[in-house]
Amino acid sequence: MEYLHQELDLSRVDVVEVTLDHAANVLLLDPSNYLAYQQKRPYRYYGGHVTRSPFRLRAPHAGKWHLVVDLGGVPGTVRSSVRVISNVAV
Repeated sequence: MEYLHQELDLSRVDVVEVTLDHAANVLLLDPSNYLAYQQKRPYRYYGGHVTRSPFRLRAPHAGKWHLVVDLGGVPGTVRSSVRVISNVAV
């Protein structure tokens, strides 16, 4: 597994909820940082290594975002589901 990816169009009040079947990295990236991620260059993200599910995070501003779920280079697979909900406390 390289990584799972989903493109999102988020507003300021949207919360992204990610459900995982086991621990994984959950990264929310803007378009330029997603490109850097794909090119294996340094990048900035929101999220991190998630050990509890579901995991919720909010984008710092409205716009196009990329949600990536990966195992940090460790072999294996992870199942995830993603939903966007509005006006929820993180």
